[in-house]
Amino acid sequence: MGSRLDWFIPVVVAAMAASAMAYTVIVPDSVPSTLVDTPQTGLSIYTDNAHTDPNEQQAVYDIMKATGNGWATTIPDICKGRWHGIECVPDNNRILHVVSLSFGALSDDTAFPTCEEGAYISPSLTKLPHIRRLFFYKCCTDGPQPILSFLGRLGKSLESLVLRENGHVGIIPEELGNLTQLKVLDLHGNGLVSSIPNSLGSLSNLRLLDLSENKLEGQIPQSIKGLRKLNVLNLNKNLFHGPIPDQIGCCTSLIKLDLSSNQLTGPIPDKLESLKSLLLMDLSFNELSGPIPSTIGELGSLEALVLKGNQMGSSQIPESFGKLRSLMAMVMSNVGLSGPIPESLGKLSKLRVLHLDNNRLNGTIPKSLSELGDLSELRLNQNKLTGPVPFTKEMLWRLGRNIHLSNNSGLCYSPEEEREEDDGSLSPLGIKYCKLKTTAHISSHRHLHLSNQIAPFPSSSAAMSRRAYDLALYLVAALLVLVWFLAL
Repeated sequence: MGSRLDWFIPVVVAAMAASAMAYTVIVPDSVPSTLVDTPQTGLSIYTDNAHTDPNEQQAVYDIMKATGNGWATTIPDICKGRWHGIECVPDNNRILHVVSLSFGALSDDTAFPTCEEGAYISPSLTKLPHIRRLFFYKCCTDGPQPILSFLGRLGKSLESLVLRENGHVGIIPEELGNLTQLKVLDLHGNGLVSSIPNSLGSLSNLRLLDLSENKLEGQIPQSIKGLRKLNVLNLNKNLFHGPIPDQIGCCTSLIKLDLSSNQLTGPIPDKLESLKSLLLMDLSFNELSGPIPSTIGELGSLEALVLKGNQMGSSQIPESFGKLRSLMAMVMSNVGLSGPIPESLGKLSKLRVLHLDNNRLNGTIPKSLSELGDLSELRLNQNKLTGPVPFTKEMLWRLGRNIHLSNNSGLCYSPEEEREEDDGSLSPLGIKYCKLKTTAHISSHRHLHLSNQIAPFPSSSAAMSRRAYDLALYLVAALLVLVWFLAL
C-alpha cells in the first residue's frame, strides 16, 4: 500500500478479523463423537489411568519420523509426553486419541517440532480417525511436494487444515472437497497452480479460506456461493482473471474479503451490498472498471475500503459513502476518480486514513473534512483541486507530515496569521499561499477613498507638498472670514 498504510491496514484488520487469521487454528464446535472434550494435556484428571490408542501411537511415530523428529519414538506414551504440538482427548473408556498435530517454528516463543531437511507429510495421518487439526508451517521447503489427495480421506473429523508456506506445488486436489467438517483451509504462500476446484464449494462449514500468494489462475468459481458460513476469503497475490462473481454476495457471513493483486476485470458487483458484516474489502491492484457502485455505501460495518490501483475510468466518489459510519480507512489512490470530493465524507467520524491521491478530482476541499477529529493521514496530492485549504492550524499540526496536498495547481493555503507580502514562495504544505491584500495596500486604499470624498488631492506623496496644500486651504478660509466680517 505504501508508507504508513503498510502498517496501518494490518493493524485495522487485526482488530476486526485477526488480520488474515494467519496461523489460525479455530477452536470449532465439536462434531458428534464419543470423545470427552477436556484440557488436552497429560495433566488432565481424565488421563490419570488412560493410555494412548496403540494404533494411533504408531501412526504418530511414523508421522514424526517423516518430519525428521525420530526422537518421538522414545516416548512410551505420546499423549502423556508433555510436548507441544500434540493434543489428545480421552474417550469414555479412557483411551486417549490424537486430535491435533502441529509442526513448524512460528516464532521463538513456539515449541512445535520443526521439520528437518527432506521432511514430508506421511500417509499415516489417515490412521488418526479422530484428528481435528493439522498444522504444517514451512515443513517441505527443501523439496517442493504436491498436496497429496489422501488428505481428503480425513473428512469425518478434520476441522482445520493449515499448510502455510509449506513448499507445496501443483494443483489443489479435488479430494479436499470431501472434508465436509472443515472450518479452516489455509494454503497461503505455496507454489500452487491451476484453478480453484469446484469441489471446495461443498465445504459448507468453512469459516476461513486463505489461498493467497500462490500462482492460481482462472476465474473465481461460482461454486463459492456454497460457503455461506465463510468469514474470511483471502485470494490476494494470484493470477485470477475475469469478473468478480456475483455469487460472493451469497457469503453473507464474510468479515474480510481480499481479492487484491490479481487480474480481475469488470465492475464491482452490486451484489456485494449483501455483505452486511463485512469489515475489510480490499480489491486493490486489479483491472476493475467503473463506475464505483453506490451500493458500497450500504455496508454499514465496513472499516477499511481499499480500491487503490484500479483504473476505473472517470468514476466519482458516491455521495452514499457518507453512510459508512464505521469506516476507518479509505484508500482510493490512482483509481481515475473525477468530480468533487463529496461533503458527506465529513460525516465519517471514525476515519483515520483517507487516500485520494493521483486522481483527477476537482473543486474545493470540503470544509466538512476539517471535522474529522480522528484523521491521522490525508493524501489529496496530484489532483485538480482548487481554492483555499479549509483546515485549522490545530488540524494541520496534528497531521504533521502525514498530510499531502502538493501538485494541485489551483489549491492555496491561507495562514491564520497575517502575511505582509506575497513573494511567490510555497507554504509548508507544498502548495502556494493564497493571494492576500497586504496591510499597507489596504491602508493606502482606504485613505485614498476618504480623500476623494473631501477634495481632490495631488498625487504627490511628498510631505512638503501636503503641508503647502493644507496652508493654502487655511489661507482661503481666513480670507473668506475676513470678507464676511468687512461686509457687516
